[in-house]
Amino acid sequence: MKMTDGAILAILGLAVGCGAPHTYDQDRPPTDSLVEGNTGLQAKDVTAATDQMANDLLAQPALNTASRQWTIVITDPINNTSDQTFSHYDVFSHRLQPLLLSKSGGRVSLIENKAEYHNLQNQELETPAAGTGNSPGIQPDYALTIKIDEMPNRATSYYLVTASLTNLQTRQIVWSNYPPYEMQAPR
Repeated sequence: MKMTDGAILAILGLAVGCGAPHTYDQDRPPTDSLVEGNTGLQAKDVTAATDQMANDLLAQPALNTASRQWTIVITDPINNTSDQTFSHYDVFSHRLQPLLLSKSGGRVSLIENKAEYHNLQNQELETPAAGTGNSPGIQPDYALTIKIDEMPNRATSYYLVTASLTNLQTRQIVWSNYPPYEMQAPR
């Protein structure tokens, strides 16, 4: 029995289309590895930077010998990269927040950002609190700010991710992560 050209093409098409299925790791690469073909900061950078920041901050002698819990508000990250329209650097603060809470052993209390707090009150409370319509809540002692800097070059960009903790009463920077998280990535 002789096969026609159409039948041969159909069989070849099925054979080519039936390649090996994607594995979970191909579809969902681990967050602690770089993904080939991606540029800029990747998940590995977010996890490494925030792990480093949390460990460094929580190892500070001033925090560990403090007579009371530190209250900290995490501010919006500062984007000093060449892509000013990219606003997803909040992922750094969003990942750092539960790390600090889970690793601090109660030494740190995180306070909601004031604008978010008042927005949440306005959405969820039946009647406003007495006075101005919003209760003041707990006043944070410190503000933690993450800054993402980029130095773009022709083929790569150098990124520097830093965090600092500012005393809100004195404006003194009482901590800055060291060493800072730095990396270079293709553009």
